[in-house]
Amino acid sequence: MRIFVTGATGFIGSAVISELLKAGHQVIGMARSDAAARTLEAAGAEVNRGTLEEPDSVRTVAENADAVIHTAFDHNFSRFVENCEKDRRVIGAMGEALKGSNRPLVITSGTGLGNAKLGQPALEDVTNFDHPNPRVASEQAGNELLDAGVNVSVMRLPQVHNTVKQGLISPLIDIARAKGISAYVDDGSNRFPAGHLNDVALLYRLAMERGEPGARYNAVGEEGVTSREIAGAVGRGLKMPVASISRQQAADHFGWMSMFAGLDFPASSAKTRRILAWNPTGPGLIADLDDMDYRKLAA
Repeated sequence: MRIFVTGATGFIGSAVISELLKAGHQVIGMARSDAAARTLEAAGAEVNRGTLEEPDSVRTVAENADAVIHTAFDHNFSRFVENCEKDRRVIGAMGEALKGSNRPLVITSGTGLGNAKLGQPALEDVTNFDHPNPRVASEQAGNELLDAGVNVSVMRLPQVHNTVKQGLISPLIDIARAKGISAYVDDGSNRFPAGHLNDVALLYRLAMERGEPGARYNAVGEEGVTSREIAGAVGRGLKMPVASISRQQAADHFGWMSMFAGLDFPASSAKTRRILAWNPTGPGLIADLDDMDYRKLAA
């Protein structure tokens, strides 16, 4: 198949491209710079020049693809709400290009949208459109396309990790380095779901190949790793003290990350594993944090 991948040179997108090429698919990757284009060419992918700010640039190439995997997202959290709305527009543009066909579109969201109630594992069968996370815009856009007959499915991501990046854990590492302490909130029992990068890339391919309209998948290898365990691993890596801070201190200590630092949002992938015969084999989050070269990270 000829697959169009957005975010193609990003942390997740580059792994998805590698997985697709390994499986024998042709890949068209979106690139917004000359450097990104060269990276894609070196990987063996075709190049499409485009940006999220110009939905027409992704609509045109989607029209000529057998399937689309949308991993691109602007992670500037100071403009998080605006970026979620931008994602809504891009998803809508790609969906317009796929109307009238059964060509799959796999979009990206977060596992939190499957939380019926905080503290309970997020499930694939739950979509909480009242969730306070602005990323709900992506799934709303997907549902509108589904109602219009587009073959859209959703990949919900946890903290995707290897020994270089770990989703929201990476900014926690930066905060710990700046503050001189690796902290967790209250007793640190709140949990982050996690998935290894290679396992997640495989799951995108399996979801695209299955092409089931309306399906939602949780790319979760570990249902929940406690923030206390995470802070402990970061403390070991940075050789600094680990300590609890109160919920009242969280905003001052974590800044914008305080909205996530104390949340308990575990997620299950039981249905995903069963339907796609997906069996994560990558290292766990703590193992990757322990194996990371923190000196190189600081360079």
